[in-house]
Amino acid sequence: MSPPHLPDLVPRPETSTDLFDQQREDWRRDPHIAFDAWLAKQHFRRSSAQVYQAQWCVFLEWLAARGKSLVNVDTHAIADFAAGLEVRKPQRVRYLRLIERVLDHVREVEASSTNPARFIAQDGEAAWRNARDNEPTGFLDHAERTALIAHLFSPVQGLSRAHRWKERRDRALVAVFLGGGLKTGEAAALTVSCTTAGSPGHAIDSANPTLVRRTRLAPFACAILDAWLAERRLVELAGNPVFAASPSGRPMHKATMLRAVDALVDAAGIAASRTSRASPQTLRNTFAADLFESGVEAELVEQWLGFVQAVSANRLYRAWQTWMEQQNSRATDEPDPAAPLMPEARTDGRLTRKAGSAES
Repeated sequence: MSPPHLPDLVPRPETSTDLFDQQREDWRRDPHIAFDAWLAKQHFRRSSAQVYQAQWCVFLEWLAARGKSLVNVDTHAIADFAAGLEVRKPQRVRYLRLIERVLDHVREVEASSTNPARFIAQDGEAAWRNARDNEPTGFLDHAERTALIAHLFSPVQGLSRAHRWKERRDRALVAVFLGGGLKTGEAAALTVSCTTAGSPGHAIDSANPTLVRRTRLAPFACAILDAWLAERRLVELAGNPVFAASPSGRPMHKATMLRAVDALVDAAGIAASRTSRASPQTLRNTFAADLFESGVEAELVEQWLGFVQAVSANRLYRAWQTWMEQQNSRATDEPDPAAPLMPEARTDGRLTRKAGSAES
């Protein structure tokens, strides 16, 4: 089920609230009202919308204090803004993602392809990363995973044909991250000809022969991927990529995948409560965590995630243990009776293997 529509969070302008119907002058004249109009169309949860509205106001105030606007803001200015925020690193990431999303729309209105916020979040040397408490390896907790899967199965209603197939595609994309542990590059390279409907096993090709592997999709991911493949045949998309970006069959770009994940995490109602972004890597980590909890043997975890060395799986396993301990320390004294029991984590930080198996 989609999150409820945002009820009267901000005054609505009398003109069209569709961003694509607005002109560049609307954003130049009053970026607060233009943003509110865009926000009202996103159907975010009220709590998420209030956070985004506050963040946007901080950004606009910072621009105004420096004599800048959305028309002339550049990458250097946005980087300075993020570096100067008196918040933790995860909150800085959320600011950057919001600015990137809004400027994507603004630049489309302006018929420009340049977004000055693009890829700042991926700059490993950027000054904004010098914040306290850089986030550790992230996972979805049980409630978040359940909410996201429930949204993936919710009805796709009220969409045009063009938006319907993209919604189905994006849901399947999230499903193979969360239920199959794929990376963005692997999802982009996944082909229809190598995908069998109803089969949990899927081949993951690579230009490097040592990285070719097979993964096993969780049952929920199989069902959602099958629904997308059926939709793909129905709309007769060209090309061989499973996750086509257009009717011509062009594969999706990584940035498009990131936006798709962001949108579905928001729609599932779990974004506002998180302190870090739920990225494709977070979903892949959660796939691994589900395997760990289920007692899957270490060799299969390594195979399904494509780890060349056992140390990679052990490192992720230790990160999961640390994350679980942090989650448990935040839990209330009264446990949730509906939550499934979790096995005791090993205290040596290593995965359990078959008898006689070597471990790095």
